[in-house]
Amino acid sequence: MPNAENHPAVPSLSEQEQIRRSKLQALFDADESPYRLTQFPVDTHSAEIKDHFEQYEGKTVSIAGRMMSRRIMGKAAFGHLLDSQGDIQAYVRRDDVGADEYMKFKSWDIGDLIGVKGFVFKTQTGEISVHAQEITLLSKCLKPLPEKFHGLQDQDLRYRQRYLDMIVNPEVRDTFIKRSQVISAIRTFLNEKGFLEVETPVLHTQAGGAAARPFITHHNTLDIDMYLRIALELHLKRLIVGGFERVYEIGRVFRNEGMDTRHNPEFTMLELYQAYTNYEGMMNIVEEMFRYVAHQVNGTGLIDCGDVQLDLDKPFARLSMVEAVRQYAKVDFDQINSLEEARAIADQHGIKYEKRHQKGDILNLFFDEYVEKNLVQPTFLNGHPVEISPLAKKDPLHPGYTERFEVFMLGREMGNAFSELNDPIDQRARFEAQAALKAQGDEEAQGVDEDFLNALEIGMPPTGGLGVGVDRLVMLLTNAPSIRDVLLFPTMKPIDQPKKEEKAEKKSAEFECACFTCPSQEECKEAQEADKAVPVEEKIDFSNVVIEPLFEDQVDFETFSKSDFRAVKVLACEAVPKSKKLLKFTLDDGSGKERTILSGIHLFYEPEQLVGKTCIAIVNLPPRAMMGIESCGMLISAIHKEGDEERLHLLMVDPHIPAGAKLY
Repeated sequence: MPNAENHPAVPSLSEQEQIRRSKLQALFDADESPYRLTQFPVDTHSAEIKDHFEQYEGKTVSIAGRMMSRRIMGKAAFGHLLDSQGDIQAYVRRDDVGADEYMKFKSWDIGDLIGVKGFVFKTQTGEISVHAQEITLLSKCLKPLPEKFHGLQDQDLRYRQRYLDMIVNPEVRDTFIKRSQVISAIRTFLNEKGFLEVETPVLHTQAGGAAARPFITHHNTLDIDMYLRIALELHLKRLIVGGFERVYEIGRVFRNEGMDTRHNPEFTMLELYQAYTNYEGMMNIVEEMFRYVAHQVNGTGLIDCGDVQLDLDKPFARLSMVEAVRQYAKVDFDQINSLEEARAIADQHGIKYEKRHQKGDILNLFFDEYVEKNLVQPTFLNGHPVEISPLAKKDPLHPGYTERFEVFMLGREMGNAFSELNDPIDQRARFEAQAALKAQGDEEAQGVDEDFLNALEIGMPPTGGLGVGVDRLVMLLTNAPSIRDVLLFPTMKPIDQPKKEEKAEKKSAEFECACFTCPSQEECKEAQEADKAVPVEEKIDFSNVVIEPLFEDQVDFETFSKSDFRAVKVLACEAVPKSKKLLKFTLDDGSGKERTILSGIHLFYEPEQLVGKTCIAIVNLPPRAMMGIESCGMLISAIHKEGDEERLHLLMVDPHIPAGAKLY
């Protein structure tokens, strides 16, 4: 029989944990291991009993669950059991279960899993309960659950330990029940429309189907690099070529990008393709589908999202990108005829663009800055430029634009659809344009997929295609503020993972011999391995460091003294959507109000690295709009060059310095 002493030692056990392990050892010593049973005959659950009390009253049932509370009242006790459907009260009396079993029950702990057999009744206070006739300990809880009235508040811990989150926060389980219902409703809707569900490869020899940075892995037997898929598109369209007319897939896709409230490196995507229709046919499908799923899951097409109520029962609005930018930015791209004009108008409005950007790219930058946040009620945005739509058909009436739409709600993109490009010559040209961007360093650009081009040359019928982020749809229908709230196990940085700079330091650190008279390098090496050498800090070759020349113009003291430098605590940090460089900081500046500052340092830091840090910021600069977000201040960084490479270090200071402390 195993015993607690066989279990690996656990450091730093709390007093409660020590007590529980002592009880476990006592059970082992009495040959009553709580892990001995391989099954327990559960025949009903809490909600079934409560919802159909008339049918169950007086009937003997067998239930099991986690003991969440207990009140001992002499020879009787009440306890609440949490099962997969909710909780129910168990009434345990010594005379019914026996004196020995009752004593054991009193020694069990909150969190223990127990089985109860007994009959259903209603207490004098009217609470539906199970009167226990037999009780069984099914598993021991060795850690105390979070305190009842405050629950599990640490959001990071909730994401990391979802199992604990689901135990102490019952609404979390409701969210994931709804998630399952959403996916089930999507399948029902599409199956009834004659679509065939298929499965396509997760490992690709070439990343394609979307503009995104892929995860790369290696296949040992074939000795080739492979990519976790960034989209489902290209394989599904091959099936349209093969003769299927309506196909869909709901599956995980993977993008090696930043994380924020709407982005996780792996997420669930629905993609569907229908032959002999176009993007307008996809508009009809997505509008019907969203409405159908909302009614199936929530029973209504009205969705309360904080202060906003979305109405999915009304026809979705339709707006072109040019019309939207004209409406919200007061810029008419129909009147802009060249790239030079587009750059000039972007400069006037403070829109930052890159040298490679064309007129259509700049139109999209205006949309990101001025429009997206305003598309609150369900809206179809169509008429995307060719430059940002490499897989969509051109609009025959407007050759610079495509037959494409995105559906927006609450300022968020919820889906994307095309009249699919089926011209292999045009498709090759667009792939080659993407490959050229990739060669220039665009990590999100696609390459040339020769097999897909071969499929198009076989001939693909006119086809409409649609992609919907399932996680975002679940967020919408559950009013969840973050994608992590609708993923059972979101991607999290390991707690024990060293920081990037620590890993680099460990890798590059050298040891200097402490015994200056050692007779040989081998003996010195042995001394190092035995920890007899003295570690020294990483040596930096400052001869390779290039520092920007100092300012020669003097600044008068009065001007300088007006800059208010303050210590700020990083409360939250996230990547700014559609920006490769910007991080959005939520800061405690000591004023009692949260401050937002954007900083273009994403190339050097991941957001989760910076949460909890103490930094230095100038806090009295005028607000500046960046990517549609007001940035109120500037975080201080130190920049230098080593060769052609720029290095940046965010200025972080001792965490003992309080938020708001002024620098002199």
